[in-house]
Amino acid sequence: MPSTKSPRKGSLQFWPRKRVGKFLPSVNWKAIDSGKNLKGFIGYKSGMVSVEVKDNAINSMTKGKLIIIPATIIECPPMKILSVRFYKNGIVAKDVLSEQLDKELMKKIKLPKEKTHKLESLKTGDYDDVSIIAYSVVKKTNIKKTPDLTELGLTGSLEGKIEFIKDNLNKEIHVSNVFENGQIIDLRGLTKGKGFQGPVKRFGIHLRFHKSEKGVRKVGSIGPWHPARVTFRVPMAGQLGMFTRVHYNQKLISLEKSSEKPIKNIKNYGDIKTDYAIVAGSVQGPAKRGILMTSPLRITKMQKKKQYEFVEIKK
Repeated sequence: MPSTKSPRKGSLQFWPRKRVGKFLPSVNWKAIDSGKNLKGFIGYKSGMVSVEVKDNAINSMTKGKLIIIPATIIECPPMKILSVRFYKNGIVAKDVLSEQLDKELMKKIKLPKEKTHKLESLKTGDYDDVSIIAYSVVKKTNIKKTPDLTELGLTGSLEGKIEFIKDNLNKEIHVSNVFENGQIIDLRGLTKGKGFQGPVKRFGIHLRFHKSEKGVRKVGSIGPWHPARVTFRVPMAGQLGMFTRVHYNQKLISLEKSSEKPIKNIKNYGDIKTDYAIVAGSVQGPAKRGILMTSPLRITKMQKKKQYEFVEIKK
């Protein structure tokens, strides 16, 4: 006889299961220590392709051979610094706006007419940490014109962070300045929205007996008589998808420029007009969805052993 016991259906790790409030998720930047200068970059999912690479892993069965693996293309338009955020004892002390801002930002936020603070006027004792509010120059792509905003952490000492901000305050920051080929990254974004779905698709519960009363695709019992209420642990119908999820430790196969290696006619996306990243495996969300690429939180040994040398995209 098969076992009648099984783990509960649906994880309580993700709760409540509802649509998120913003497209780019927040990140605990203090937990991430690695990275060049910036700890993250904004990209946009284009689609999946098959990539031919050379396997250079030491103990791999296909060492030195050409293999084909699934990969995702993420278009990475340049970013600019909107403002500099200073912290004192974990609380936001001041925000300093950049002097040269794109007019497309007016669709996203309301900018002040007069700038109250300047970067040079602040003293070192006024703050103990600093980060930036960056926005993507998405008008250079084929997607939209309204930029996406997010807060990005910086690596290094406090003096090094200030020097990086001064050097890049009114300049474009490219993805090649943040990541490099063969690096391991984390991908943070939203899953595809499925709308209102039942408990079978939402939690993976079994179908009831075909002669069951009052429905087959539903739970048999929603709880005991007492306590006289339905707990949140019971699988019920509701929102599925449009959830924040993180893909940890994905291999960044290659960083390319569309001017040197153009990619055109991607399904549901179009042409790539700026720099793009080729990441091994799949990425959450539909095409044109914003993805926050960050430095790895915790690197696994298995992913660190993988070494791919990019050859070409198979058609």
